[in-house]
Amino acid sequence: MAVLVLDNGASTAKVEFNTADSPRLIPNCIFKAKSERRKLFIGDQLEECKDYSGLFYVMPFQKGVLVNWDVEKQIWDYIFGKEVMKVDFPETTLLLTEPHFNFTSIKDASDEILFEEYGFKALCRTTAAQLSAFKSHNEETEKRLVCVVVDSGYSFTHVVPVFNGKAMKKGVKRINVGGKLLTNHLKEIISYRQLHVLDETYVMNQVKEDTCYVSDNFLRDMNIAKLRGTKNSVLRDYVLPDYTHIKRGYVKSATEMLLGSKKENEQILRMNNERFAVPELLFHPSDIGIQEMGIPEAINHAIEQLPVEMQPHCYMNILLTGGNSLFPGMKERVFSEVRSLAPCDVDVAVHCPSKPITHAWEGGVSLSKTDTFLNKMCVTKAEYDEHGKSICREKFDS
Repeated sequence: MAVLVLDNGASTAKVEFNTADSPRLIPNCIFKAKSERRKLFIGDQLEECKDYSGLFYVMPFQKGVLVNWDVEKQIWDYIFGKEVMKVDFPETTLLLTEPHFNFTSIKDASDEILFEEYGFKALCRTTAAQLSAFKSHNEETEKRLVCVVVDSGYSFTHVVPVFNGKAMKKGVKRINVGGKLLTNHLKEIISYRQLHVLDETYVMNQVKEDTCYVSDNFLRDMNIAKLRGTKNSVLRDYVLPDYTHIKRGYVKSATEMLLGSKKENEQILRMNNERFAVPELLFHPSDIGIQEMGIPEAINHAIEQLPVEMQPHCYMNILLTGGNSLFPGMKERVFSEVRSLAPCDVDVAVHCPSKPITHAWEGGVSLSKTDTFLNKMCVTKAEYDEHGKSICREKFDS
């Protein structure tokens, strides 16, 4: 039986059948471009667009919650349709991820659409953190039953203790800082200091991914960023795309910066303390007035909510997933800060998978091949037709 694994993130949908080695990454979004106003680009159709400047986003998720079903339905139609997955609905089981503490009305609506409009053979709803924990649990030589998943994605950062495959709701923490907020903050400070880029979300997101890093000593890096010339090891020149000669922006090499060479019509952003000040919001959201704790404190706080005998095992198995864990220095900074907060008699270990963005999808693939998944975790269309939404609530939310 075919099993389709869909990690339905607010920014990117990771989707593929469980027989594949890696998923397709499809933007969970519809785009409108200034250059081609009459055309809509759904998901990865954006690759057909020739000019990414001034892209307008139409997103089904707002603040991590699925609020626009019309848009999501268009994207799912595209994903499940002939162009991408070619899904045979009556013969396919769907494994779908959803956010933590999702609203009941949204859960009911998704069950209804997937069973009644698409007609999937069976459905399983779970969270990305549980799938990530399942994947790491299977990879470990010692089978660790408990781990703390730090899922830092587009809308939020969730800290989720998972015991034996189940999220421990008492310990789940959410920080309202994600990739979207970091990109927006970068747009604002660059627009204030150098160049008006408030409409250039797509380009500035690339700038963030290409140049930003997590500092292990904020004050030291801040002092280096004040220096002039070659003494400033933080400064980088970023060449912006013009979509005629340069299709994607890039960081200038150290030799090019030393020579100070500039090609004709080349537009440059000078990335100085922005490189580490933007990701710093993950550790100190109060820097921009968000009165919440940073990731290390949230991890510590989440673990303290759990039974005492479980806590040392949690500190030993902290797992970083999601797009923000790709920032260079992220793992080391989380380790050093959690180490300083944790009791001195416990060991601390922070793990980061090689592919943190698709880690949950890989966990879904591993889970879908177990007997437990098919026998205990899924609701079939026949069961849904007989019992309605109540059976989905009973099975997925217990």
